[in-house]
Amino acid sequence: MTVNALPKVIEKVSSHDLKTALTEHLEETKVQVDRLDQIFDQLGDDEVDRKGKKCKGMDGILKENKEFLGEDAEPEVLDAGVIAGAQKVEHYEIAGYGTVRNYASLLGRTEWMGMLEVTLEEEKAADKKLSQLAEKINVQAKAA
Repeated sequence: MTVNALPKVIEKVSSHDLKTALTEHLEETKVQVDRLDQIFDQLGDDEVDRKGKKCKGMDGILKENKEFLGEDAEPEVLDAGVIAGAQKVEHYEIAGYGTVRNYASLLGRTEWMGMLEVTLEEEKAADKKLSQLAEKINVQAKAA
């Protein structure tokens, strides 16, 4: 998830474990942004627009997640929905980081490739953690 979106999500969840996982991922995401900035610094301001183009796919996922947060749902159901939405974001990010890591490799930019690989593995780990949390939280949501 994005640095801007995560704090709002963290406020809404009721599960302590989910809140902790999302808070940890927020801090990890800030470090990931710093890694991207390091790559952008090497490219120079003429080569890259740090704000980038708005990604319609990710924008759609984030809008869907924001709408869900506004729903009147039992806390366990809200937590289960947050996990589902967060995993959609993680899967999108995994695809993106895998792609740019491969581009860095093709360009012979091994330092960039290494930094992007670290981020890719962090995103995969976040997705795995969300799946583990879902196993418990989805059962609670079903009972609610």
